[in-house]
Formats: sequence, structure tokens, C-alpha cells
Amino acid sequence: MQMMMNEKKAFEAMRLYLEGFYERTKSDDVGALLSDMIILADGKTADSAAWSDWMECVQKVMEKE
Repeated sequence: MQMMMNEKKAFEAMRLYLEGFYERTKSDDVGALLSDMIILADGKTADSAAWSDWMECVQKVMEKE
């Protein structure tokens, strides 16, 4: 079964994965990353670089296809 996700849903899935990793490890670095990735009420990430970095990664992956 192939699943399709848009960029936002894929970001949410990655964040959920990192939350699980954080719960197991209590890594301060991962905790800081998760704080930057919080989606605010306006739909933007707490750190705007988190979203732009994510979109750069998405673009690189899509270029490989």
C-alpha cells in the first residue's frame, strides 16, 4: 500500500517520530529541536528556519525521484 502525504503531514509525522525518540532518551538536543518545530496558532513553526530547512530537505528528496 502506497501512502501519499503533503509536506505538512510529513512534517507532523517526523515530529511525532522525534517526540517518541525524545520520550525514550530525554535528549536535550532533540527537546530543543522539538521546541523549534512547534506549530503555532498561525500555522508557522516556532522557529521559521525549522520549516524552511524541512522544505529544503523535501525538495532534495523530490529531485531524486
